Amino acid sequence: MRKLDTRTIVVASHNAGKIAEIADLIGPFGFSAKSAAELKFEEPDETGTTFEENAAIKALASARAAGMPALSDDSGLVIDALDGAPGVYTANWAEREDGSRDFAMAMEKVEKALVEKGATRPEQRTGRFVSVLCLAWPDGHTEFFRGEVEGSIVWPPRGTAGFGYDPVFQPEGHDTTFGEMTAQEKHGWKPGDAEALSHRARAFKLFVETCLEA
Repeated sequence: MRKLDTRTIVVASHNAGKIAEIADLIGPFGFSAKSAAELKFEEPDETGTTFEENAAIKALASARAAGMPALSDDSGLVIDALDGAPGVYTANWAEREDGSRDFAMAMEKVEKALVEKGATRPEQRTGRFVSVLCLAWPDGHTEFFRGEVEGSIVWPPRGTAGFGYDPVFQPEGHDTTFGEMTAQEKHGWKPGDAEALSHRARAFKLFVETCLEA
């Protein structure tokens, strides 16, 4: 494993929600970070069929463009009754013909697909959020950190916090959705905390333990 010996990195994302969550997580470590969106880097085509492949595509593109390490996230909602869909195509389910993204529409699409499968009871609506962080260097070296959180899909959506599919995902052991949680409740984590809740925070915990801690 390669240690990160700089506190200057690029957050390889154009997704405002992800950028905000990653900024919250890396802030306490004294990072100086700019996003690919701020730097006006082109978004690479995500042609991978796994979270790891797509995370690497984004991180390597930003690392090479910036000449410094870049941290990316590829994440999605994996639903058992839908054979793992939407999975790596989670964002695509929200795409409209004009190229914009409508996650209210995407959540309705998920609900419709579950109803068509006859998955109406909570035990039939299990799934997980998956996040894979990729730390890439300009020389092509990559490190991967995968976090998952189990839960179930609820309907109707609840809460207006978070982003994406958060209002329909209720993590295991909780009676609120990600959409009803504060940012601190959802992804707040710092060294010394035994557990992290969200998929992204769990992946970040591994990143810290692997690449930052001595």
